[in-house]
Amino acid sequence: MEKSSVTDNAADRSARMGKVKRLVVKIGSRIVAGGTNQLDHQVLQRLADDVVALKKRGLDVAIVTSGAVAAGMGRLGLSQRPTAIAELQAVAAVGQNLLMSTYESLFKSHDVAVGQVLLTAEDILEDRQRYLNLRNTFRQLFAYGAVPVINENDSVAVAELKRTFGENDALAAYVANLIRAELLVIFSDIDGLYRSYGPDGPDGDVISIVDETMDLNKLVITHRTSGVGCGGMQTKVKAARLLMACGEMTVIAHGNHHRLLDILDGQPLGTLFEPSRKRLGSRKRWIGFASPCNGTLIVDSGAERAITKSGRSLLPAGVLDRQGSFAVGDVVRVENIHSAEVARGLTRYASDEIDRVRGKSSPDVERLLGRPALEVIHRDDLVLI
Repeated sequence: MEKSSVTDNAADRSARMGKVKRLVVKIGSRIVAGGTNQLDHQVLQRLADDVVALKKRGLDVAIVTSGAVAAGMGRLGLSQRPTAIAELQAVAAVGQNLLMSTYESLFKSHDVAVGQVLLTAEDILEDRQRYLNLRNTFRQLFAYGAVPVINENDSVAVAELKRTFGENDALAAYVANLIRAELLVIFSDIDGLYRSYGPDGPDGDVISIVDETMDLNKLVITHRTSGVGCGGMQTKVKAARLLMACGEMTVIAHGNHHRLLDILDGQPLGTLFEPSRKRLGSRKRWIGFASPCNGTLIVDSGAERAITKSGRSLLPAGVLDRQGSFAVGDVVRVENIHSAEVARGLTRYASDEIDRVRGKSSPDVERLLGRPALEVIHRDDLVLI
């Protein structure tokens, strides 16, 4: 029975991968630089070869790469990662040139062009028009047959981006969401998601498949950083969960032990995060995962059940409190009484109005404001997290 289950899983994974037409590959610092602060040309050559092979199959592939700081450290002879922002920016400026020239050289041998895309948080998270322009840029790069190579703009905004994205893991998820990729592959120095983690590293077996019913909060995931990177399994799982909610897949795999082509051929490598059953449309993806949250609404258990289980709108009566200052039309978080985020959405009330109407019935709201009561967040503007 167990053997049949494994076979079924392998067949299912192969079928899923066969439907992928566009993907994002994220490669971490310890794979790009091999832990030595020198770019690992053998690893990058293998990645370039696999990407070109997938392009020949008709797939669009974008690369989100770490390694600028590591490469800069090696070029400048630094043994310790700088901590001061100015130093990090300078090191990244040196390393980014080395990193991109390496990608350019490797893909040039296949007669494939690369397009460098340096992103800041504002590009993806703060301006809808810039977000749409960026999506059109990627669309045109794919039309030209080029491979987009994306990195955080470390030389401009190291502190902001590391706080927002976390060693490119979440950045890769946001890019995958932006370009409507069906798959994100995260290459790191670990074979996948393990069931537990001890002081010396992972314990037990790699989890082959994660679906939306699995409670990942029960897994013990430690946040580990390296001397050249600043990510960890937590940031990778967070990125995978984001894409699961969008209805897309993520694979966390080992950049040295696993090949991109083998993953796309359906081999059971790493950990596959299956998509949720419902795919979000473009507008809800923007609301849920590409727009900054300007505040938080804390709701009672009845309101939480209504919006998460019954597909209802959030009404003033279910709001217990609010945090932050926001205007009508801003995106706000919705948290339960345990401070867990359950949804995001566009608020129909400003923060000062929330203070007046929270906990009130619709007739009371109408009397207080002198106008018909509205939903705080209509279900059409609400995205479950």
